[in-house]
Amino acid sequence: MEPIINKILVPIDFSDYSKSSLVYAVQFAKQFNSELLLIYVVEPIIYPPDFSIGQIAIPSVDLEVDKRAEEELSKLAIKEIPSGIKASTLVKTGKPFIEIIETALEENIDLIIISTHGHTGVEHILFGSTAEKVVRKAPCPVLTLREPNKGFQYKKEKN
Repeated sequence: MEPIINKILVPIDFSDYSKSSLVYAVQFAKQFNSELLLIYVVEPIIYPPDFSIGQIAIPSVDLEVDKRAEEELSKLAIKEIPSGIKASTLVKTGKPFIEIIETALEENIDLIIISTHGHTGVEHILFGSTAEKVVRKAPCPVLTLREPNKGFQYKKEKN
């Protein structure tokens, strides 16, 4: 029995790692005739308690970041996803792993394809891993990809 994978969630942080996971996701979408949903999570900016900044500037900065993220995510989708694959983009604000998990639930996602950045040692202890938290708490299967990828061969097709 072949698994049914209708919707694939692909978290993007614009690193080469996440762009590589998008290439894999496109191949899965072709194989299973799935829809892709690309998500980028903007972590809220914490402002110092310096009231000279003024309160009006704060929301406008966040709006600008969101707008820029939406534009970049759309450009990436157009560049990497062939026209025959149904795809959409989503920008959320918050803790990345929480937003990814909530989106998977809200959007009835069947598979999450996420890259790991391969942090080790102190860096891993300090920052943890979004991918690791997603794997532990996701409501669906999660495929994690790490560079260099072994066992997967793909060729980028011309659109």
